[in-house]
Amino acid sequence: MRLVLRFLAAVVVASAIPAVMPIEIAFAQAAAPFQSTTVNADHTITFRYQDANAIKAELALEGAGPNVPMQKDADGVWTVTSQPLSPEIYGYHFEVDSRPRLDLHNTRLTTNLLNLSNLIDVPGDTPQPWEPQNVPHGEVHHHLYTSAVVRGLPQNQSDFYVYTPPNYDPKAKKVYPVLYLLHGYSDAASGWTAVGQANLILDSLLAAGRIKPMIVVMPLGYGDMSFVRGGGGNWRTPSVVANNTDTFSKALLTEVLPRVEAEYRVSTRREDRAIAGLSMGGLESLSTGLNNTDKFAFVIGLSSAAASIDRERLAALNPKSANLKLLWIACGTSDALLKPNQDFIAFLKSKDMPVTAIETPGMHTWMVWRDNLIHFAPLLFQGT
Repeated sequence: MRLVLRFLAAVVVASAIPAVMPIEIAFAQAAAPFQSTTVNADHTITFRYQDANAIKAELALEGAGPNVPMQKDADGVWTVTSQPLSPEIYGYHFEVDSRPRLDLHNTRLTTNLLNLSNLIDVPGDTPQPWEPQNVPHGEVHHHLYTSAVVRGLPQNQSDFYVYTPPNYDPKAKKVYPVLYLLHGYSDAASGWTAVGQANLILDSLLAAGRIKPMIVVMPLGYGDMSFVRGGGGNWRTPSVVANNTDTFSKALLTEVLPRVEAEYRVSTRREDRAIAGLSMGGLESLSTGLNNTDKFAFVIGLSSAAASIDRERLAALNPKSANLKLLWIACGTSDALLKPNQDFIAFLKSKDMPVTAIETPGMHTWMVWRDNLIHFAPLLFQGT
């Protein structure tokens, strides 16, 4: 089944890992009608998986900790009901006889280059910022371009997404501040919109008057596609991590940023540029932002791979020359990356850098990063 997941990812993103298993085998399993999930009135979710021949089945639910055992009934249906859940979007999949399985009766999937999962919403009593609402909506534009920097792309074709706020007029004289928003390891360029719901969050915050209208650029976040194709083991080799980070930064600054400034009504002032990212993207945003404070006045890291930041390059960093409007570093309290982020924050404070340190309940999950976006976006470009 993992090969099937990779095949589906390749359909979504050209740079994904190809599969060798015929896809019709997987879809044949989902032919019969079957209700695999029920969101209950008490905010629990009942999950069902049908496989009479399975010996063991478990639910892997985003943010819920260890896998939860499922129970099989006489009809061969495995069932489990979650604990009451906060309003959110939850990723999940099944582990059947120790192998990952998608819920083939739920067509809502993450876009990921390594492992897919299903998505399910637990609604709140009132609309949540990441839910579609009856407010003015911005637009999401998808751009393909030929990269001379990023390695390992099919036909050298890279991509990025751009969010423009409601009433954006490309012919008007008005210019907008711009946020470069970076995804995490194994995500595609569409991660922040397809899973993070960033465009809907920005629509909601704009309608509530909480943020300034801005353009948001979401690029493919790899300098070398072999970094993601090689799997997580690449993180154990510092030189490989550094190469991916540096090459991505070059692509962002010399290819993506100039294209955005040529094609969109964005300000070119450093006071009107921000860079933010999660996990791998947090490493990239902190590295790129802090080493290029002449270009970015707002630098944000979310659950960053902070242990991989090259501190020697930041030896000359000081608050006067950096002159940042905001340096904001957040991490979940149950995230394995919490300690590296705390260590990096201590390093910055040793250099007298003003840093806003945020710790929120949660793990290394999209629930934390959506919440982060809701809280840091209103701090951007105020008074600039």
